Amino acid sequence: MTVERLKPRTVLVVDDHGPLRALCRSGLEDAGFRVLEARDGDEALATVHAEHPDAILLDIMMPGLSGWEVTSALLADRSTDHIPIIFISARRELSDRIRAFELGAHAYLTKPFDPAVLAETVATVLGQIERGERDAALAETLETLRKEEIRTPKPSPS
Repeated sequence: MTVERLKPRTVLVVDDHGPLRALCRSGLEDAGFRVLEARDGDEALATVHAEHPDAILLDIMMPGLSGWEVTSALLADRSTDHIPIIFISARRELSDRIRAFELGAHAYLTKPFDPAVLAETVATVLGQIERGERDAALAETLETLRKEEIRTPKPSPS
């Protein structure tokens, strides 16, 4: 094991709601992660470039840049396109989950969530990347979501 692997993994939590950032921080620090915080998309991009986190927890609906826009910016930059993104959102629509994975997200958690589940999700995503399993897991998740979308009838407009 190298000295690099002995350092705690760093996770950037991006959400405009302070209490949610604190909840994420608590769960992640309890699991041994180092935690950084950003209140919006612009602050997130600046923090990513300054701190180079190992993973990003990203809200979708924020003032300024949305989580979608932040993700697109990160994936368009060769210096940040490798950082795993885990969406944390109140949006529960299947179409949002599909969009997240199509954009390149590694996981999608809906609020509210258990901080222990959040920490386990981050650990799992980072472990998959280390073992080179990310692409197969993403393909399987997308296939499952698309099948669910096909089976789920669309509500008729009232």
